[in-house]
Amino acid sequence: MTVAAEAVIRVDGLAARFGGRTVFERVGFEVRRGEVFVILGGSGSGKSTLLKHIIGLYSPAEGRIEILGEDMAALEGEARRALLRRIGVMWQSGALFGSLSLEGNVEVPLEEHTDLPAEARTMVARAKLGLVGLADAAGRLPAEISGGMAKRAGIARAMALDPPILFLDEPSAGLDPVTSAGLDALIKQIARDLGTTFVVVTHELQSILAIGDRCIMLDKSAGGLIAEGDPRRLRDESTNPTVRAFFRREAPPDGAAGAGAG
Repeated sequence: MTVAAEAVIRVDGLAARFGGRTVFERVGFEVRRGEVFVILGGSGSGKSTLLKHIIGLYSPAEGRIEILGEDMAALEGEARRALLRRIGVMWQSGALFGSLSLEGNVEVPLEEHTDLPAEARTMVARAKLGLVGLADAAGRLPAEISGGMAKRAGIARAMALDPPILFLDEPSAGLDPVTSAGLDALIKQIARDLGTTFVVVTHELQSILAIGDRCIMLDKSAGGLIAEGDPRRLRDESTNPTVRAFFRREAPPDGAAGAGAG
């Protein structure tokens, strides 16, 4: 019997509220070391909001979030900064600095958070770009590269400090199927070769099935989590009509959102 890897992220009883509006509540799950964990759901279900809560951009209305054994909300000052250095984030657009080369973009977190000399920072940046297949593009500006290359550069920058956990926000958004498949393969390769834990927010079905070891599904109508598990098993075995409709690209029956078992 295979022993499950330790949990590196724990979310318990999480609620997100803005003013009088509740985005979701009673959300709980664990992310295990070395897995590719996918947060999925339709538009407006709260996927990106959940991501921003986990990495500390938003404070929970209720509940608790632990990353690597630390309660994110309870940390302040240097202790909080130390934890944040142990995670990397790639935003949907890549969020690259347009005036810097790809190499310069990857060097930014090294300049901010390490005492490495310039030569060492450059060596690290080139190594990270090599890991994502951009060794030959290190000197190019973001405006000179494709959308897929920008996503890869964003992953390289997120990896600059060798964090054990990487968060990716809609990595396949706006990419053609071939480029998206290549990015999926890169994510799986990094997880396999480096043991990096990935938390990926997406609604791209092909990517979910290609990269996801486990997933959770949020639903806007249900106001929270409606399914958790291996995405392939959810596709084939879920009795929840909303989950079934999502994985089969069908419109859910009227009034079905959030009904049934996950």
